[in-house]
Order: sequence, then C-alpha cells, then structure tokens
Amino acid sequence: MTALQTLLHTGDFGRLQQIASVFVRHGLGDMVHRLGWADTLAKAGHVLHIGQAGELAHLSSAEQLRRALEELGPAFVKLGQVLAGRADLLGPEWIAQLEQLHSRAPPVPIDALREQLTHDLGAPPEQVFAQWEDTPIAAASIAQVHAATLSDGTEVVVKVRRPGIEATIEADLRLLERLAAQAERQWPELAPYRPVQLARQLARSLRRELDLASECRHAERIAAAFASQPEIVIPRVYWPYTSRRVNVQQRIRGVPAEDQAGIDAAGLDRRLIAQRGANAVLQMVVRDGFFHADPHPGNLFFLPGNRIAFIDFGMVGRVPPQRRDELLTLMLGLVQRDAAAVAEVLVDWAGDDAPNDENALRTDIESFVDAYHGVPLAELSLGNMLADVTAILRSHKLALPADLALLIKVFITLEGLGRSLDPTFHMAAEAQPLLRQALRDRYAPKELARRGFGSLRRLAGLLGNLPRDIAQGLRAVRRGRVQVQIDVTDLRPVADQLDRAAQRIAVSLVVAALIIGSSIVMTVGGGPLLFGLPAFGLLGFVGAVCGALWLLFKGRGPR
Repeated sequence: MTALQTLLHTGDFGRLQQIASVFVRHGLGDMVHRLGWADTLAKAGHVLHIGQAGELAHLSSAEQLRRALEELGPAFVKLGQVLAGRADLLGPEWIAQLEQLHSRAPPVPIDALREQLTHDLGAPPEQVFAQWEDTPIAAASIAQVHAATLSDGTEVVVKVRRPGIEATIEADLRLLERLAAQAERQWPELAPYRPVQLARQLARSLRRELDLASECRHAERIAAAFASQPEIVIPRVYWPYTSRRVNVQQRIRGVPAEDQAGIDAAGLDRRLIAQRGANAVLQMVVRDGFFHADPHPGNLFFLPGNRIAFIDFGMVGRVPPQRRDELLTLMLGLVQRDAAAVAEVLVDWAGDDAPNDENALRTDIESFVDAYHGVPLAELSLGNMLADVTAILRSHKLALPADLALLIKVFITLEGLGRSLDPTFHMAAEAQPLLRQALRDRYAPKELARRGFGSLRRLAGLLGNLPRDIAQGLRAVRRGRVQVQIDVTDLRPVADQLDRAAQRIAVSLVVAALIIGSSIVMTVGGGPLLFGLPAFGLLGFVGAVCGALWLLFKGRGPR
C-alpha cells in the first residue's frame, strides 16, 4: 500500500480518480505520474489512460492548469485564486493565467433552493419579502444572489448558499491537504514553499466563505471603521433574515468599477475616486489591521458624490500589530528607497527558511532599490516594486508568509484599478502621508505608554508563574525526566582535537609503562633469552619503540 493510499479514505478514491482524469485530459498527466496518483488508483481498481494525448496539449502548461482547476469546482478554483496572489511562488505567466479564474457557475433552479431557503428564512421567500425575484442576478460556485424588496420598500440582495456545497468542499479540502503533504514528501524542494500551509490557508478561507453570516460580520466591522467617512459606503446587513446559509444586505445601485463609459456618463471625478479608494484600503490595512482582501472591480461601485461602495466581504485579511509595524517599515523603505530597511524586513520574514546566502539577497535588494534612486515619488509604481520584490524572493527560493502574500496582491490589484481610473495615479504618493502618520501614531507617547503597560502586564504574569514553573522543573529533575541535548557545530573541531590528544596521552602512558616494566624484567634473572637478553624485556622495549614512532608520525594529526 502506498503512502497516499494510507492517507485517503475509501470514499476519496472516486474523487481522486476524477481529479486525475481531468488533469490527464488537460495535458497534465506527467504531474499525475510524479505524484504517484496513477499507481495508487490502479491498485484501488481505477484505470487512468495516461498515454492518451491531452485534448488541450497545444496550450501552455499554465493555461492547461487553469482550465483543469475551473472544471474541478469551487475548492480548486479558490486554490487557483490563492495561488494567483503568490507571485513569490509562481512566475508571471502562471500568475496571468490564474488571475483569469472565475467562480461563475450555472444558477441553481429556484425549485431546488426553495426547501433550504424556506427552512433558513422561516417561511417561503414570497411571504418573507414584499417582492422576490426567482431568477438570480448573479451565480457563483458557492452561492447565488437574488433581488428582493423588504416590506418598507428597501431594496436588498439575498445571497443563498448552494445546497450540498459544504460537503463537496469539505471532501475536496481534506483531499487537497493530503495531496499537499504527499507532494511535499515527493518533492523536498517544495518544502520552502510550504504546500501544506498553503492548503490549510485555502481551507480557512473557504470555510469562512461558506459561512454567509461571517461575511456580514466582516462587513459590519469595516462599516464601523468608516462610520465617520460618508464617502465610503458599506451595505447594511439585515440580521433577522441572515444565517449561515443565507444573508440579506442592502442592494447597492451604482456604477460598477469596470464600467469605464458609465463612470464618465455619471460625471464622476476619476482622480478623486481613485484617491479615495486607495486611501480607504490603506486605512483598513495600516490603521485597522483588517481589510477587504478582494477589492477587484466587480466588488466596487461608484455612487453620486464620488462615493465608493465595497461589497462582498467573504474574503478578508488580518494584519496583527507586529506585522503592521514590519509592513510599515517595508513600504516606507520602498517609497523612500531605503535598501537596508527593505532587506532587513524580508530576511526577518524568511524566518526559519533564511536564504543560504543572505549577503546575496541583500545585494540583490540593494541593487533593485538603487535602480529607483532619483526617480520622483510621483513616478514610482508601488505595485511594480512589490512585484519585483516578490520576484527576488522567488529567485532565492523564499516564500512570503501567507498573510503578507495576500496583502501584496491587494496592493498590486488596487494600484492597477487606480491606474485604470486615472493614468496619473501613483500608489506610492498616496501611501506616503498615511504611512508616516501611522508611524507617528505608533510612537506617540500615549501609544508607547499603552504598549509599555502591556509589556509590564505580561512580565508580571511571567513572574507570577515563575515559582510554579521552577517547582515543575525541580520535580522533573527529581524524577529523572530532564534531558539536555546540545549540538554545537562550531565546537566539533575542538572535540576532535581533544579526542586526538587523549589518544596520544593513552599511548604515551602505555609506552612509559612498557619502558618501566621492561627495565624491571631486564634486572630479573631466569626466563627465556633472545640475543642473550631476557626475551620479555626485549619485546617490551620493541613495543615501546613502536609506540614512540606512532606518537612521532601518526599521533600528531591536524591541529
């Protein structure tokens, strides 16, 4: 039985065969072979026609993979979308293909939804809402959206999860994590890219998206952060109708961000909405540490008064305070062309996977930053700079932490959107004032006092636990359960020299003993003679001479 067979449930073999068959059909049979899927499935009684030519073999490998992921469903589409944000792992041609992945799907007929929807709403939708549209206005692989109207005339959108989709996705996530572990064992060179961690990140993201109430909690958290900024609009959530499988939110009527003609027809100020959109996302990241992680044009609407509405908060990102400080340092280093600051942050992010040649990494980063020396701030492309940084990391076989890879993807997407609205838009120029203000706030006396108090509180907790920890350590010592293992590479040459010295001392003692013993034997009469001398005494002197020669020629060794 192969390692993969021991990892799979019996029920997973059918899905594994389907996945392998799709990959083979799309010209990716070599990957199926290298992962050992073909042998595993053959032993389970499934046959793959690996020898058949892929029907799309004339396409590039990146395009073949994209089409295969689209065919395999939501878990694999989401995997491709996650990988599309990992420029530190994949080259530009792969990223370009994976960015085309979409989660559109044929809508579920209302008759197939009605029983689940009635259960979640407590009554048929026609009774709950004053108006209800059976035909969805949008359909994706996880959920679809219907238009409705509340009894007070408020227009809303009703997002309904597809029946049975949770079980399908859970099965795929279980399979993907096992396959990631298999791939990491099969190809040790993949270890720095953490395929198992990537699979777990995907699982967390998809499980959040499956919970439609979680999306609404995200929306309300971001709405609270912008409560004092009327130019940023977040749809209102209607909680009486919202649950894990359905949510109801305010319907946004505006110009979609991708509708360039509509923006001009509405008389909107392109430069102003580009600035407002960039500042909004930067504020989410830098000030709040909680951001919309998918601000593509389909999730943005422009409203009269140059207001911006964000929708669909299924995918969000979090930036803890320490990471936020590191990010501020990195972005200011890029904007201000401080190569040392950029290199320091990236080396810290590499963590346990630090580069084999850290000096080479620092040199590459310094050369990259130096290339922008003297370039006016208004001409810098922060998105391109971040993309170049990730390319440098990829060349050194380093992977960014997953949360940072997502964040960099957001910045690159945001700058592209800003440029589509206003060709003179520059993210670096927009970011610099906010970054400097964030750093000033970070080191303001009140904030320093708060952080200092927090450190003192944690220190007090450690001191309070110290007697207990010491008592536990002493009990372990008394019971003989303490083990100390020290492996200091730099001391190995010293240990070798000590070993050789001990050998020389031992041989010297033996030689000395032979000389003394042989001298005593020579003075004792009787016993066999050799060349007229006592044989044992003579043999002892011969042994002493041999030992002395060994000490002279062999015992010295390298120092």
